[in-house]
Amino acid sequence: MTSEISSSIEAAPRPDQGEGGPTLSGMIARQAIVDHRRAVFGYELFDRSTQVQGHTAASDAALLFNALAGADAEMLVGRKTVFINCTHESLAGAHLELIHPEKVVLEIPTLPGDPPEQIAAGGQVLQELHERGFRLAFNQSVLKKAYLSWLPLAAFIKLEMSAFRPEMAEPLVQLVRKHTSAQIIAEKVETDEQHRLMAGLDVPLFQGYWFAKPTLVQSKTVRPAQATIVQLIDLVRRQSEIAEIEDVLKRDPTLSFNLLRFINSSGFGLNVEITSFRHAVMILGMKKLFRWAALLLTTSSGGSPPALGSTAVVRGRLMELLAAELMPAEECDNAFVVGVFSLLDSMLGMPMDRALESIALPQPVQDALLRRTGVYAPLLTLTEACESGDERVFADTANALALSNHQINWAHLNALIWAEKTEAPG
Repeated sequence: MTSEISSSIEAAPRPDQGEGGPTLSGMIARQAIVDHRRAVFGYELFDRSTQVQGHTAASDAALLFNALAGADAEMLVGRKTVFINCTHESLAGAHLELIHPEKVVLEIPTLPGDPPEQIAAGGQVLQELHERGFRLAFNQSVLKKAYLSWLPLAAFIKLEMSAFRPEMAEPLVQLVRKHTSAQIIAEKVETDEQHRLMAGLDVPLFQGYWFAKPTLVQSKTVRPAQATIVQLIDLVRRQSEIAEIEDVLKRDPTLSFNLLRFINSSGFGLNVEITSFRHAVMILGMKKLFRWAALLLTTSSGGSPPALGSTAVVRGRLMELLAAELMPAEECDNAFVVGVFSLLDSMLGMPMDRALESIALPQPVQDALLRRTGVYAPLLTLTEACESGDERVFADTANALALSNHQINWAHLNALIWAEKTEAPG
């Protein structure tokens, strides 16, 4: 590699090494990466919720977790490739165990000062990530001689237009193609001349203001109470029975909502929809469930009003008990989900149809929640009548379902008692 090329490459900025957890207000910026037809190939995501310049291992984890498992994940990135900036500290983070490698590209900075021992250690971590299936992206600093061992790991190399003179574009592109099989992304393209220069060199991907400025997306998320998450973490740590873990999930609608939303998100990479809490726990496994709950705890900020959560839990349990009188056992889970998610619109502060966009639910459950139709709708109506004391609706619906006052009152009392048993460990 020529000294001229090496000297034309700007050193990567040093990531922020400050301490402190991420401050999350749900504000994420995305910038499109497009192909030569200007079709969107993927999005680079930036955390705009922090006032601190740069990013930390904690903010990296929070950004990835919230972007791929948040309520507006599909609106934010859809099924496109996600590019996430990482610190070297964050690359060893357990949060990467929760993400399907095919769903993200990890953007890796070079190391300030280029100490050989750190480059070698960093290369070992990158090799492990590469073997796990993660795609890695680097900026043009990786073309320095010191990083020769990193080059075979590159899936993408970004050439920042402001970092070199126009006459260096062709030598840089040739250098990338000689030493790697990486796709080239022309980054910070701000003029037509820059675009035509790189397109003329058959660069396939582009990013910059010439195509699209970063846009802000503010996601509405619902956070469980921290005490409940602590209880879940404690159960998982003690390798408790799945039934006991399922019981905690069923008692906190925000916790169960987050779990089903996460496990059915594009980032998790499943090809089937998971709609049962028990199934979700079995698919996730204890280790990943612990990682998920721990990350949720670090990004939790209080949760929705307690009264709403309590009402939703009672609804879910009451509908489950009533369904047991009328339906096969496998349908009782769905009845519980209808009840416990029936207040999601209030919890999230958005219409029910928008709230349900972020979670996969069986069609009969959606019918009950969105249209008040189908087999579960009368149970939801009866449950609401129990809350409101509407005697006429209560009587009409009970008669239509052929349920006696005794059956309903017994179920309601048991649901209230069950919902009260939600105290988390101190």
